[in-house]
Amino acid sequence: MPNNNLGCNLDTEWLNKVHVNLPAVNRRTASLTSHRAVKKNWQAAWLLRAISCIDLTTLGGDDTKSNVMRLCAKAAQPVSPDLLIALGFDEETAKGLSSNRITTAAVCVYPAKVSDAVDSLQKLGVAAKIQVASVATGFPSGQYPLKTRLEEIRFAVEEGATEIDIVIDRSLVLTHQWRALYDELKEMKKACGPKVHMKSILAVGELGSLTNVYKASLVAMMAGSDFIKTSTGKEAVNATLAVGLVMCRAIRDYHQRIGFKVGFKPAGGIRTAKDAINWLILIKEELGDDWLSPELFRFGASGLLTDIERQLYHHVTGRYACAQEFTMG
Repeated sequence: MPNNNLGCNLDTEWLNKVHVNLPAVNRRTASLTSHRAVKKNWQAAWLLRAISCIDLTTLGGDDTKSNVMRLCAKAAQPVSPDLLIALGFDEETAKGLSSNRITTAAVCVYPAKVSDAVDSLQKLGVAAKIQVASVATGFPSGQYPLKTRLEEIRFAVEEGATEIDIVIDRSLVLTHQWRALYDELKEMKKACGPKVHMKSILAVGELGSLTNVYKASLVAMMAGSDFIKTSTGKEAVNATLAVGLVMCRAIRDYHQRIGFKVGFKPAGGIRTAKDAINWLILIKEELGDDWLSPELFRFGASGLLTDIERQLYHHVTGRYACAQEFTMG
Protein backbone atom coordinates (compact mmCIF):
# COMPACT_ATOMS: atom_id res chain seq x y z
CA MET A 1 0.00 0.00 0.00
CA PRO A 2 1.15 3.61 -0.51
CA ASN A 3 2.40 5.79 2.31
CA ASN A 4 -0.11 7.54 4.53
CA ASN A 5 -1.35 10.93 3.40
CA LEU A 6 -0.05 13.49 5.88
CA GLY A 7 -2.56 16.07 4.68
CA CYS A 8 -2.06 19.82 4.88
CA ASN A 9 -3.56 22.89 6.50
CA LEU A 10 -7.13 23.72 5.54
CA ASP A 11 -6.95 26.08 2.56
CA THR A 12 -10.27 27.98 2.54
CA GLU A 13 -9.06 30.27 -0.22
CA TRP A 14 -8.74 27.24 -2.50
CA LEU A 15 -12.25 26.11 -1.55
CA ASN A 16 -13.75 29.54 -2.20
CA LYS A 17 -12.48 29.51 -5.80
CA VAL A 18 -14.22 26.23 -6.68
CA HIS A 19 -17.04 26.11 -9.23
CA VAL A 20 -18.06 23.00 -11.16
CA ASN A 21 -19.48 23.35 -14.68
CA LEU A 22 -22.17 20.65 -14.85
CA PRO A 23 -22.69 20.67 -18.67
CA ALA A 24 -18.93 20.32 -19.17
CA VAL A 25 -18.82 17.42 -16.71
CA ASN A 26 -21.64 15.65 -18.54
CA ARG A 27 -19.97 16.16 -21.93
CA ARG A 28 -16.69 14.75 -20.66
CA THR A 29 -18.23 11.65 -19.08
CA ALA A 30 -20.30 11.00 -22.21
CA SER A 31 -17.17 11.15 -24.37
CA LEU A 32 -15.37 8.66 -22.14
CA THR A 33 -17.99 5.96 -22.60
CA SER A 34 -19.11 6.54 -26.20
CA HIS A 35 -15.85 6.35 -28.16
CA ARG A 36 -13.69 3.84 -26.33
CA ALA A 37 -14.39 0.11 -26.52
CA VAL A 38 -12.35 -2.71 -25.03
CA LYS A 39 -12.85 -6.07 -26.76
CA LYS A 40 -11.69 -9.70 -26.73
CA ASN A 41 -8.35 -10.37 -25.00
CA TRP A 42 -8.05 -6.75 -23.94
CA GLN A 43 -11.44 -6.90 -22.30
CA ALA A 44 -10.48 -10.05 -20.38
CA ALA A 45 -7.28 -8.38 -19.19
CA TRP A 46 -9.14 -5.28 -18.01
CA LEU A 47 -11.69 -7.42 -16.19
CA LEU A 48 -8.95 -9.31 -14.37
CA ARG A 49 -7.48 -5.96 -13.36
CA ALA A 50 -10.91 -4.92 -12.11
CA ILE A 51 -11.09 -8.04 -9.92
CA SER A 52 -7.76 -7.16 -8.32
CA CYS A 53 -9.21 -3.75 -7.36
CA ILE A 54 -12.43 -4.99 -5.71
CA ASP A 55 -13.16 -4.50 -2.03
CA LEU A 56 -15.47 -7.53 -1.76
CA THR A 57 -18.16 -6.39 0.62
CA THR A 58 -20.83 -7.72 2.94
CA LEU A 59 -22.68 -5.11 4.99
CA GLY A 60 -25.93 -6.81 5.85
CA GLY A 61 -27.81 -6.86 9.12
CA ASP A 62 -27.86 -10.64 8.84
CA ASP A 63 -24.08 -11.09 8.48
CA THR A 64 -22.76 -14.11 10.34
CA LYS A 65 -19.32 -15.61 10.84
CA SER A 66 -20.02 -18.14 8.09
CA ASN A 67 -20.97 -15.32 5.67
CA VAL A 68 -17.67 -13.63 6.37
CA MET A 69 -15.75 -16.88 5.93
CA ARG A 70 -17.44 -17.43 2.57
CA LEU A 71 -16.63 -13.86 1.54
CA CYS A 72 -12.95 -14.34 2.41
CA ALA A 73 -12.79 -17.65 0.53
CA LYS A 74 -14.22 -15.94 -2.54
CA ALA A 75 -11.77 -13.05 -2.18
CA ALA A 76 -8.88 -15.53 -2.05
CA GLN A 77 -10.10 -17.43 -5.16
CA PRO A 78 -12.38 -15.00 -7.05
CA VAL A 79 -12.19 -16.89 -10.36
CA SER A 80 -12.31 -20.67 -10.72
CA PRO A 81 -8.97 -22.34 -11.54
CA ASP A 82 -10.29 -24.01 -14.73
CA LEU A 83 -11.38 -20.63 -16.08
CA LEU A 84 -8.00 -19.07 -15.27
CA ILE A 85 -6.19 -21.96 -16.98
CA ALA A 86 -8.37 -21.44 -20.07
CA LEU A 87 -7.34 -17.77 -19.98
CA GLY A 88 -3.69 -18.79 -20.17
CA PHE A 89 -2.55 -18.88 -16.54
CA ASP A 90 -0.26 -21.68 -15.40
CA GLU A 91 -1.79 -24.28 -13.10
CA GLU A 92 0.08 -23.14 -9.99
CA THR A 93 -1.14 -19.55 -10.32
CA ALA A 94 -4.67 -20.61 -11.28
CA LYS A 95 -5.01 -22.78 -8.18
CA GLY A 96 -3.71 -20.07 -5.87
CA LEU A 97 -0.42 -21.80 -5.12
CA SER A 98 1.73 -18.92 -6.37
CA SER A 99 2.47 -15.47 -4.98
CA ASN A 100 1.05 -14.18 -8.29
CA ARG A 101 -2.37 -15.61 -7.53
CA ILE A 102 -5.44 -13.57 -8.50
CA THR A 103 -7.28 -12.16 -5.47
CA THR A 104 -9.47 -9.20 -4.69
CA ALA A 105 -7.81 -6.21 -3.03
CA ALA A 106 -9.73 -6.43 0.25
CA VAL A 107 -12.79 -7.63 2.07
CA CYS A 108 -15.02 -5.02 3.70
CA VAL A 109 -17.16 -5.78 6.76
CA TYR A 110 -18.69 -4.19 9.83
CA PRO A 111 -16.38 -3.64 12.85
CA ALA A 112 -17.93 -6.56 14.75
CA LYS A 113 -16.91 -8.93 11.93
CA VAL A 114 -13.33 -7.74 11.48
CA SER A 115 -11.82 -10.44 13.69
CA ASP A 116 -13.72 -13.13 11.76
CA ALA A 117 -12.31 -11.77 8.50
CA VAL A 118 -8.77 -11.60 9.87
CA ASP A 119 -8.95 -15.19 11.14
CA SER A 120 -10.39 -16.47 7.86
CA LEU A 121 -7.75 -14.79 5.70
CA GLN A 122 -4.98 -16.10 7.94
CA LYS A 123 -6.30 -19.66 7.64
CA LEU A 124 -6.48 -19.25 3.87
CA GLY A 125 -2.87 -18.05 3.78
CA VAL A 126 -3.69 -14.72 2.11
CA ALA A 127 -3.65 -12.32 5.06
CA ALA A 128 -0.58 -10.56 3.64
CA LYS A 129 -2.22 -10.09 0.23
CA ILE A 130 -5.82 -9.15 1.03
CA GLN A 131 -6.61 -6.14 3.21
CA VAL A 132 -9.36 -6.11 5.83
CA ALA A 133 -11.44 -2.96 5.53
CA SER A 134 -14.07 -1.96 8.05
CA VAL A 135 -16.76 0.67 7.79
CA ALA A 136 -16.97 2.90 10.85
CA THR A 137 -18.10 6.24 12.31
CA GLY A 138 -21.80 5.49 12.38
CA PHE A 139 -22.07 3.96 8.92
CA PRO A 140 -24.09 4.77 6.85
CA SER A 141 -25.53 7.99 8.31
CA GLY A 142 -22.59 9.39 10.29
CA GLN A 143 -25.14 10.97 12.63
CA TYR A 144 -23.56 9.92 15.91
CA PRO A 145 -21.52 11.82 18.51
CA LEU A 146 -17.90 12.25 17.50
CA LYS A 147 -16.71 10.39 20.61
CA THR A 148 -18.74 7.32 19.58
CA ARG A 149 -17.48 7.48 16.01
CA LEU A 150 -13.86 7.66 17.12
CA GLU A 151 -14.32 4.70 19.48
CA GLU A 152 -15.72 2.67 16.60
CA ILE A 153 -12.57 3.36 14.58
CA ARG A 154 -10.31 2.34 17.46
CA PHE A 155 -12.29 -0.85 18.01
CA ALA A 156 -12.00 -1.88 14.35
CA VAL A 157 -8.25 -1.18 14.36
CA GLU A 158 -7.77 -3.21 17.56
CA GLU A 159 -9.66 -6.09 15.93
CA GLY A 160 -7.19 -6.11 13.04
CA ALA A 161 -8.59 -3.85 10.32
CA THR A 162 -5.92 -2.43 8.01
CA GLU A 163 -8.26 0.05 6.31
CA ILE A 164 -11.10 2.11 7.76
CA ASP A 165 -13.93 3.39 5.56
CA ILE A 166 -15.28 6.34 7.54
CA VAL A 167 -18.40 8.35 6.66
CA ILE A 168 -18.43 12.12 6.86
CA ASP A 169 -21.14 14.20 8.52
CA ARG A 170 -22.98 15.42 5.42
CA SER A 171 -24.65 18.25 7.34
CA LEU A 172 -21.27 19.96 7.68
CA VAL A 173 -20.94 20.02 3.89
CA LEU A 174 -24.49 21.23 3.29
CA THR A 175 -23.96 24.13 5.73
CA HIS A 176 -20.41 24.79 4.47
CA GLN A 177 -18.79 24.21 7.86
CA TRP A 178 -15.46 23.27 6.28
CA ARG A 179 -13.36 23.87 9.39
CA ALA A 180 -15.60 21.60 11.48
CA LEU A 181 -15.45 18.88 8.82
CA TYR A 182 -11.67 19.19 8.57
CA ASP A 183 -11.23 18.99 12.34
CA GLU A 184 -13.46 15.90 12.62
CA LEU A 185 -11.58 14.13 9.86
CA LYS A 186 -8.24 14.98 11.47
CA GLU A 187 -9.47 13.31 14.66
CA MET A 188 -10.58 10.25 12.70
CA LYS A 189 -7.23 10.06 10.93
CA LYS A 190 -5.49 10.18 14.31
CA ALA A 191 -7.73 7.36 15.59
CA CYS A 192 -6.75 5.21 12.59
CA GLY A 193 -3.09 5.45 13.58
CA PRO A 194 0.00 5.53 11.37
CA LYS A 195 -0.35 2.03 9.87
CA VAL A 196 -4.05 1.98 8.94
CA HIS A 197 -5.35 3.77 5.86
CA MET A 198 -8.42 5.99 6.06
CA LYS A 199 -10.94 5.95 3.20
CA SER A 200 -13.42 8.83 3.51
CA ILE A 201 -16.95 8.17 2.23
CA LEU A 202 -18.53 11.40 1.01
CA ALA A 203 -22.05 10.02 0.39
CA VAL A 204 -22.21 12.16 -2.76
CA GLY A 205 -25.92 11.61 -3.31
CA GLU A 206 -26.62 13.65 -0.19
CA LEU A 207 -24.23 16.58 -0.76
CA GLY A 208 -26.54 18.72 -2.88
CA SER A 209 -24.23 19.71 -5.76
CA LEU A 210 -21.08 18.72 -7.63
CA THR A 211 -19.39 21.84 -6.27
CA ASN A 212 -19.98 20.51 -2.77
CA VAL A 213 -18.61 17.13 -3.88
CA TYR A 214 -15.39 18.75 -5.10
CA LYS A 215 -15.01 20.85 -1.93
CA ALA A 216 -15.70 17.87 0.35
CA SER A 217 -13.13 15.85 -1.61
CA LEU A 218 -10.50 18.56 -1.07
CA VAL A 219 -11.24 18.90 2.66
CA ALA A 220 -11.07 15.12 3.11
CA MET A 221 -7.67 14.98 1.41
CA MET A 222 -6.35 18.02 3.30
CA ALA A 223 -7.31 16.24 6.52
CA GLY A 224 -5.26 13.18 5.57
CA SER A 225 -7.62 10.79 3.78
CA ASP A 226 -5.68 8.11 1.89
CA PHE A 227 -8.70 7.40 -0.33
CA ILE A 228 -11.88 9.28 -1.08
CA LYS A 229 -14.95 7.15 -1.71
CA THR A 230 -18.19 8.09 -3.42
CA SER A 231 -20.91 6.43 -1.38
CA THR A 232 -22.04 4.03 1.30
CA GLY A 233 -24.26 2.23 -1.20
CA LYS A 234 -27.26 3.07 0.98
CA GLU A 235 -28.13 6.45 -0.57
CA ALA A 236 -30.69 6.96 -3.34
CA VAL A 237 -27.88 8.12 -5.67
CA ASN A 238 -24.49 6.47 -5.40
CA ALA A 239 -21.50 6.20 -7.75
CA THR A 240 -22.00 7.95 -11.10
CA LEU A 241 -19.33 8.75 -13.65
CA ALA A 242 -20.09 12.47 -13.37
CA VAL A 243 -19.40 12.42 -9.65
CA GLY A 244 -16.35 10.24 -10.27
CA LEU A 245 -14.97 12.76 -12.75
CA VAL A 246 -15.31 15.60 -10.24
CA MET A 247 -13.62 13.60 -7.50
CA CYS A 248 -10.82 12.51 -9.83
CA ARG A 249 -10.21 16.14 -10.81
CA ALA A 250 -9.97 16.99 -7.11
CA ILE A 251 -7.46 14.15 -6.62
CA ARG A 252 -5.44 15.38 -9.60
CA ASP A 253 -5.43 18.97 -8.34
CA TYR A 254 -4.41 17.85 -4.85
CA HIS A 255 -1.56 15.78 -6.28
CA GLN A 256 -0.33 18.68 -8.40
CA ARG A 257 -0.38 21.10 -5.47
CA ILE A 258 0.59 18.88 -2.51
CA GLY A 259 2.48 16.07 -4.26
CA PHE A 260 0.62 13.10 -2.73
CA LYS A 261 -1.40 10.55 -4.72
CA VAL A 262 -4.73 9.95 -3.00
CA GLY A 263 -6.69 6.85 -3.95
CA PHE A 264 -10.24 6.72 -5.30
CA LYS A 265 -13.04 4.26 -4.54
CA PRO A 266 -16.42 4.32 -6.31
CA ALA A 267 -19.08 2.29 -4.51
CA GLY A 268 -22.78 1.67 -4.83
CA GLY A 269 -24.58 0.62 -8.01
CA ILE A 270 -21.53 -0.83 -9.78
CA ARG A 271 -22.90 -4.22 -10.79
CA THR A 272 -21.76 -5.12 -14.31
CA ALA A 273 -18.48 -5.78 -16.09
CA LYS A 274 -19.33 -2.91 -18.43
CA ASP A 275 -19.64 -0.58 -15.43
CA ALA A 276 -16.22 -1.71 -14.21
CA ILE A 277 -14.55 -1.05 -17.57
CA ASN A 278 -16.15 2.40 -17.81
CA TRP A 279 -14.70 3.28 -14.41
CA LEU A 280 -11.27 1.95 -15.38
CA ILE A 281 -11.37 4.08 -18.54
CA LEU A 282 -12.26 7.13 -16.45
CA ILE A 283 -9.33 6.50 -14.11
CA LYS A 284 -6.86 5.91 -16.95
CA GLU A 285 -7.96 9.03 -18.83
CA GLU A 286 -8.18 11.39 -15.85
CA LEU A 287 -5.50 10.16 -13.42
CA GLY A 288 -3.22 7.94 -15.47
CA ASP A 289 -1.83 4.43 -15.28
CA ASP A 290 -0.39 4.87 -11.77
CA TRP A 291 -3.94 4.81 -10.40
CA LEU A 292 -4.86 1.55 -12.19
CA SER A 293 -3.80 -0.59 -9.25
CA PRO A 294 -5.35 -1.65 -5.94
CA GLU A 295 -2.93 0.68 -4.14
CA LEU A 296 -4.78 3.69 -5.58
CA PHE A 297 -8.09 2.43 -6.96
CA ARG A 298 -10.84 0.23 -5.55
CA PHE A 299 -14.37 -0.82 -6.36
CA GLY A 300 -16.74 -1.14 -3.44
CA ALA A 301 -18.95 -3.98 -4.61
CA SER A 302 -20.70 -7.21 -3.73
CA GLY A 303 -22.44 -8.33 -6.93
CA LEU A 304 -19.91 -7.02 -9.47
CA LEU A 305 -17.62 -10.04 -9.28
CA THR A 306 -20.29 -12.47 -10.47
CA ASP A 307 -20.95 -10.52 -13.65
CA ILE A 308 -17.23 -10.25 -14.36
CA GLU A 309 -16.95 -14.03 -14.02
CA ARG A 310 -19.84 -14.45 -16.47
CA GLN A 311 -18.09 -12.24 -19.00
CA LEU A 312 -14.81 -14.12 -18.63
CA TYR A 313 -16.68 -17.40 -19.07
CA HIS A 314 -18.25 -16.03 -22.25
CA HIS A 315 -14.82 -14.93 -23.50
CA VAL A 316 -13.49 -18.47 -23.06
CA THR A 317 -16.50 -20.55 -24.15
CA GLY A 318 -18.53 -18.26 -26.39
CA ARG A 319 -21.65 -18.67 -24.27
CA TYR A 320 -23.05 -17.16 -21.09
CA ALA A 321 -23.59 -19.09 -17.87
CA CYS A 322 -26.30 -18.39 -15.32
CA ALA A 323 -25.18 -16.38 -12.32
CA GLN A 324 -26.01 -19.24 -9.95
CA GLU A 325 -23.36 -21.39 -11.63
CA PHE A 326 -20.66 -19.31 -9.94
CA THR A 327 -19.76 -19.45 -6.27
CA MET A 328 -21.09 -16.56 -4.22
CA GLY A 329 -19.06 -14.04 -2.26
